[in-house]
Amino acid sequence: MTHVSNSIGRSPRSHGNIDANRPAMLKDRLREWIATDLTEIARTPMPFGKFGPHQFPPRGVPIYDLPVEYLQWFVRRGFPQGRLGELLRIVHQLKVDGCNEVFDKFRRRHGGRTELRLP
Repeated sequence: MTHVSNSIGRSPRSHGNIDANRPAMLKDRLREWIATDLTEIARTPMPFGKFGPHQFPPRGVPIYDLPVEYLQWFVRRGFPQGRLGELLRIVHQLKVDGCNEVFDKFRRRHGGRTELRLP
């Protein structure tokens, strides 16, 4: 007769260090994703529309300086497809959550907030 040992009291996830390192790995990946998103937000101007290059030459308004009311329009009508839409969603969420100061470093680097009033 073969005896099968019982693993009572052991978590099924406690096999080795793989699971023990999982939270740290996830935290590191999340940091990388956030850093990548913020870097892209800092570099991305609005490519079209009211705050695009036609009204604000040569590149358009940096997306982090778009008014929350303009971003709300996209919430109602739909964000653009692709990466631009993802970045606009992130900017909108940060602004409505009261985290607009996240963008202050970008603004200082570019000489302050973008003046949005046309001369």
